[in-house]
Amino acid sequence: MTAAFELAGEQYAALGVDVEKALASLANVAVSLQCWQGDDVGGFENPGGALGGGLAVTGNYPGKARTPDELRQDVEQACRLIPGRHRLNLHAFYLETGGARVDRDAIEPAHFARWIDWAKSRQMGLDFNPTCFSHPKAADGFTLSHADEGIRQFWIDHCIASRRIGAHIGQALGWTCVTNIWIPDGYKDSPVDRRAPRERLRAALDAVLQEEIDPRWNRDAVEPKLFGIGSESFVVGSHEFYLAYAVSRKLMLCLDAGHFHPTETISDKISAVLGYLDEILLHVSRGVRWDSDHVVTLTDDLRAIAEEIVRGDYLGRVHLGLDYFDASINRVAAWVIGARNLLKALLIALLEPTAQLRDLERAGNLTARLALMEDARSLPFGAVWEECCRRAGVPVDGAWMGEVDTYERTVLAKRA
Repeated sequence: MTAAFELAGEQYAALGVDVEKALASLANVAVSLQCWQGDDVGGFENPGGALGGGLAVTGNYPGKARTPDELRQDVEQACRLIPGRHRLNLHAFYLETGGARVDRDAIEPAHFARWIDWAKSRQMGLDFNPTCFSHPKAADGFTLSHADEGIRQFWIDHCIASRRIGAHIGQALGWTCVTNIWIPDGYKDSPVDRRAPRERLRAALDAVLQEEIDPRWNRDAVEPKLFGIGSESFVVGSHEFYLAYAVSRKLMLCLDAGHFHPTETISDKISAVLGYLDEILLHVSRGVRWDSDHVVTLTDDLRAIAEEIVRGDYLGRVHLGLDYFDASINRVAAWVIGARNLLKALLIALLEPTAQLRDLERAGNLTARLALMEDARSLPFGAVWEECCRRAGVPVDGAWMGEVDTYERTVLAKRA
């Protein structure tokens, strides 16, 4: 325990904040790292295939993972630099088939056996996603809401298979898997008929979710979006559509920080939707002007998300995952930066003198509330974060990047 941490603890204690309680709460937070950051959303079904679905990855930084083993190796390296016990979020096209051609409506738990064994050996949880893009049957921008019944059924079957894989993962690891459905469906220009695609999507989702699965092993989420590349004017699965669907079907709603208007943040939505839903999924990202999925930084928006979770006592009801892909910088560092910043934001929120702030607000003393909120920004959370890293056995700020540089020289550079 450092002198700086002891002094910080005294400062926080003077405001009624228990630093040890904050650290204990943070230690229980599991962040789901996105597998697609490590290989630029390529997957292992069809290496070199086009993304489509409104997705675009920019940059060509050397060292991209080319195989499942390389991707797992990179995730392990990232986890060595992030305090806590975390999860990995897998997309369906990261399957391993031994070279056999398996289309997406025929995927099975066996195709993810090595991922499960690896996660079990590391005591990690896994989350899952059907991959409704980068496929010939998604080439026109429609999947579950497709007007062609055969194509629509293909994607229904894929999502059904994905839910079963999610349940198998959860049961095998003894840690609930969240299976999140996102589709790219929409029009580049304004459509005449918005009703029919949404009615088809609703019916398709009902078919996907018809099979009852033990919620101990798999929980379902649906993810809205405002717009994407090629769906600028109309997205079938909008926020309003999926909010109504999640409430009516008792599912999780996934709020992605990069899927709304650039001036709209998801922090205000958290308490709004949790008044009607038991749990939600958050995809923590950083949109810049549009849905660009930048590496998460310690912005006011990120802090606002963390504050809303902590102030509302929602940590047990919010599943946290990262969602971005940046190929312009070291991909392992991108994971580490984003995850550490999310954890920092949560720690800052856990160290906030919330009880005092709430008392001032209830008393109508809004001047003192604002003054204390601003004063709290300069409290020495950095010393507490350093203690968090020390206890977890990971490098502190200013030290972890040296390990990334070493990994780049000894591992990533050899992949060129």
